[in-house]
Amino acid sequence: MQKLIVRFIFLFTTLGLFAQDVMTPEILIQLNKVHGKGITKDGNNLIYSVSKYNIETNSKLTKTYIVPISGGEAQIISDFESLLTDKSISPNGNYKITTSEIKLKKITGQDYYPELKNSNVKIIQSLNYRHWDTWEDGAFSHVMYTSTKNKGELIDIMEGEPFDCPQKPFGGSEDYTWGPDSENILYVTKKLSGTSYATSTNTDIYKYNLTTKKTINLTAENKGYDTNPAFSSKGQLAWLQMKRDEYESDKNDIVVKINGETINLTANWDGTVNSFKWQTEGSKIYFVAPVLGTVQLFEIKVPSSKKNIESPKQITNGQFDVSGIVGQSKNTMVVSRRDMNHASELYTVNLSTGKMKQLTHENDAIYNSIKLGKVTKRMVKTTDGKHMLSWVIYPPNFDSSKKYPTLLYCQGGPQGALSQFYSFRWNFQLMAANGYIIIAPNRRGMPGYGVEWNEQISKDYGGQNMEDYLAAIDDISKEPYVDTNRLGAVGASYGGYSVFYLAAIHEGRFKTFISHDGIFDWRSMYGTTEELFFVNWDLGGAYWDKNNAVAQKSYTEFNPAEKVEKWNTPIMIIQGGIDYRVPIGQGLAAFQAAQLQGIKSKLLFFPNENHWVLNGQNSLIWQREFYKWLKETL
Repeated sequence: MQKLIVRFIFLFTTLGLFAQDVMTPEILIQLNKVHGKGITKDGNNLIYSVSKYNIETNSKLTKTYIVPISGGEAQIISDFESLLTDKSISPNGNYKITTSEIKLKKITGQDYYPELKNSNVKIIQSLNYRHWDTWEDGAFSHVMYTSTKNKGELIDIMEGEPFDCPQKPFGGSEDYTWGPDSENILYVTKKLSGTSYATSTNTDIYKYNLTTKKTINLTAENKGYDTNPAFSSKGQLAWLQMKRDEYESDKNDIVVKINGETINLTANWDGTVNSFKWQTEGSKIYFVAPVLGTVQLFEIKVPSSKKNIESPKQITNGQFDVSGIVGQSKNTMVVSRRDMNHASELYTVNLSTGKMKQLTHENDAIYNSIKLGKVTKRMVKTTDGKHMLSWVIYPPNFDSSKKYPTLLYCQGGPQGALSQFYSFRWNFQLMAANGYIIIAPNRRGMPGYGVEWNEQISKDYGGQNMEDYLAAIDDISKEPYVDTNRLGAVGASYGGYSVFYLAAIHEGRFKTFISHDGIFDWRSMYGTTEELFFVNWDLGGAYWDKNNAVAQKSYTEFNPAEKVEKWNTPIMIIQGGIDYRVPIGQGLAAFQAAQLQGIKSKLLFFPNENHWVLNGQNSLIWQREFYKWLKETL
């Protein structure tokens, strides 16, 4: 009986969610998440999945649909794999690629002392002992293949090699592909170990021959990232390339191999590529890239030689993000599109005109039932005379005759595009629905405004971009509808670092701060983070290198821990327990410093969350605590 009452209360509460007239945390978390799986082999239909979260069970239900590309009613489909091209099957149909974890190194106490079965010690002898949210266990992800006809044994093309493909922590099927002749497998890996692995971004593309069993490195000359190998229908190879080792946010270019010649198609284009897809005919490449606070679809022709490279052509244009390419059908491309008011849905794009048409409508009913705030561009003059685009999000039913509390949003990355993204945590529409104006500046260190703007932030963490933040909040504060006595600053990762830093230099502007997984002390960060190439590049080196003036400035002048005595404003600190990128000590040290100085502060600690918050109920608590803190302090 008690369970029945609980379920009735839950049902009543859930039904009440959608009676709200503005966005709420409960509505946000239960929005449908749409993912395009691909275009059917006949080119006529789209296969896509829809995931929906259930608060009561803390679980996710996913359904798969098929819909005509020309538009029409979507139908649930269960057996869809045969309708799509299986990338893991060789072009001749004789072989299939798979991946598997292979134990190659001893790491645990049980590895060394099998008789001590209840031990849980790890015996570490080199760096890269943990990554993102997982400790290394001596197993490596390997690419393998087998016959599709007689289901023979799995052949490990990386046999005995302590390297990963797919790449960890986020690699997938984009890390390997069949050659057009079915005689070769191309795969991406970083064949480095120990300290070299932790300090380098030098991934390469390797080609394994099924007949000779030999492997060659196709990109040995390039010292940065080489990723995403893909063949055209003509058999030409393209991939993404960053030139400089250790620089994870370097300009990302599209490189092709034509008649034995390596050609960088985007070398002279002042932008950076997110992802790409070959045209079905093989004469063009389509790609998505950030531009002016949005992400758009582009095309570039594939030339016959370096002499006749043409500039990319932008196909789409508007206040939205084209967040991914699903596939092409004749003159139509299917893409994922989102904006600050709407979660991702799938759209068709006319490749001749750029005209877009919404193909899926999974969240229309919800958005039509609530009022949305307006999102506008605002150009802000920076302290060095530049013009910086900032996004301003207004509350629903905004009244310019009233005064509103206002939040400065600090983007992470640091070189992550502040585009028209739709976050299920840092959701601007939800902030606006709670009565806040948000200003989100495209400060220095963001792609979409040229390479120079993007790169300026490296080794200048507490410099010009901090001035950009303050210029943005000062500019919006000139408006009569901004309550200058109720300003706050919020952000995560580098945005969390920004909050810690601003807390010492804001000169009374802000009344509250919220920092999620932010860097507080660069010395301990350098000693505990896992991808050392990031801190080496952006800080300039190790903290013990006293002769390195650039690095020393990072560890002193640009270190929030060195300025913490200037804190005097309420601050909430959020930290994930298995965040190895910005480890646990950063948040705990910041909270302890605030508490010991008598500053109103709160620690929101998620023991089993990494750099993000992935558990649904944890996400709901995150949202409720976020707005509870703002209500208390702003």
